[in-house]
Amino acid sequence: MLDMMKMMGKVKEMQARLREAQDNLDKVVVTAESGAGMVKATVNGKKKILAIDIDPSILSGTDKILVQDLVVAAVNKALDEADIKAKEELKKSTEGLLPNIPGFDLSQMMG
Repeated sequence: MLDMMKMMGKVKEMQARLREAQDNLDKVVVTAESGAGMVKATVNGKKKILAIDIDPSILSGTDKILVQDLVVAAVNKALDEADIKAKEELKKSTEGLLPNIPGFDLSQMMG
């Protein structure tokens, strides 16, 4: 019975740490670029776009499709990088709480 109580305590601690880590994901900020820096997208760990920066030199042209493609590429790259950083932060916040079980990834719970 004692082991079960100890395990329940660990689960509660893990839940608290996961909640705290989720709350802190807005502080994970990533900026990625496309078109050799002509378009930059900044996102946070909660996958929210914070800013889009477009070099004025590409706006003066009439190639709307190029600008759209560069924006999409920068945003997708930033979101991918933010996802990686967010998973790293979640993993750090739960380190040592549970034994290392192969295939058990707590960051998937935050999805």
